Amino acid sequence: MALIEGCRHGIEVTVPLADVQAETKRVETEVAGKARLPGFRPGKAPVSLVRTRFAADIRQDVLEALVPKAFRKAVEAEGLKPVSQPQISEVHFHDGEPLRFKAEFEVEPEFDLGTYRDLPVVYKEPEVNDADITERIEKIREQKAEYINVEPRPLAEGDYAVVSLESLSGAEPPIQQDELMLKMGDENTLAAFTENLTGASPDDVREFDITYPEDYDRKALAGNTVKFRATVKAVRQKELPVVNDEFAQDLGDYKTLEELQETIRKAIQGEREFEAQQDAKSKLIDQLVESHDFAVPEAYVDRQIEMNVDRRLRALAAEGIDPKSIKLDWEKVRESQKDQALKDVKASLLLDKVATAESIDATQEEVDREVQRYAKQQREAVAVVRAKLQKDGTLGRIANSIRTEKTLGFLFERARKSAE
Repeated sequence: MALIEGCRHGIEVTVPLADVQAETKRVETEVAGKARLPGFRPGKAPVSLVRTRFAADIRQDVLEALVPKAFRKAVEAEGLKPVSQPQISEVHFHDGEPLRFKAEFEVEPEFDLGTYRDLPVVYKEPEVNDADITERIEKIREQKAEYINVEPRPLAEGDYAVVSLESLSGAEPPIQQDELMLKMGDENTLAAFTENLTGASPDDVREFDITYPEDYDRKALAGNTVKFRATVKAVRQKELPVVNDEFAQDLGDYKTLEELQETIRKAIQGEREFEAQQDAKSKLIDQLVESHDFAVPEAYVDRQIEMNVDRRLRALAAEGIDPKSIKLDWEKVRESQKDQALKDVKASLLLDKVATAESIDATQEEVDREVQRYAKQQREAVAVVRAKLQKDGTLGRIANSIRTEKTLGFLFERARKSAE
């Protein structure tokens, strides 16, 4: 056995002649039993003829049977745990001689865990003031706003125009919307709509051209000039609810506005604490990675890159983008993602080491709670969901994820925090 570089090892393996001969005889007998040769009934051809006619197939079958078995036996004898497929080379396989070959492969990294308790990290307990609460309540008011029809009159800035809209040219497929609401003068309304509809009253019909920006989010319209016919159907104004006890009661189990405000304060506090702690935990991981220098198997890095790319493709799919339409140059992707993937792998290995040192594990109750949450999202029976997650290996990943989060929490709790 020899350490080649980093986590890559190499071994030379010898299979005794007796084992080679026994396996060769077994394969020859098996091939002879299936062989179809002219002048012989199926399976009745002499082994000597089969051996000559099917020499290449027999040789390949013997190698495929002996090499993996001999490799596993050799690494077990050396106490090694391969994490990649072995690269087989220098195969010496001749009649009347033992089988010999070399194998290169990667093994799990070995390293000593350095300091991980009492690490310094910048962390300031977040604060929530009255302005934050007011801002959150204003967002809720906007969500609860009502749009009221007003007496027919010409549209002015700040009004909400209800129009039926159809494209006369320039759009493929054609645009046809029976009821579209546009806020006149709003930054989210194309200026050309405001310019052409200002002064129009209900039942008025306007025809005009709209040139869409090159970076318009609907690619079918980006850069196009579309001729529209718009019919004004109504003029509306937005009415916001009054912020009082009744407003709070309409939102849920609150008796007073003060109760709602306190709930909002706690929610904002929780959100900011989570974000601040996530940032601090990220910095703690960076410290761990920087303070531990050890080799990482390329197989782990490649696997991490695949996971990162797959996660990104799934995110694009959720946004309505077909991942199949994206052509990836794997070599370029690997080169651009390698540094981040290496950091991710090191962080994962270090966190696993800390969890083992501190006997941190996911409890059955914690896993059950996550399975129940998932079952509720999917609207399926917990037992059915558990069986699915167990079958596809997700249950183990859930437990690992919980263990990782608990380990990060441990590092944060034991860290030496300072405001600057």
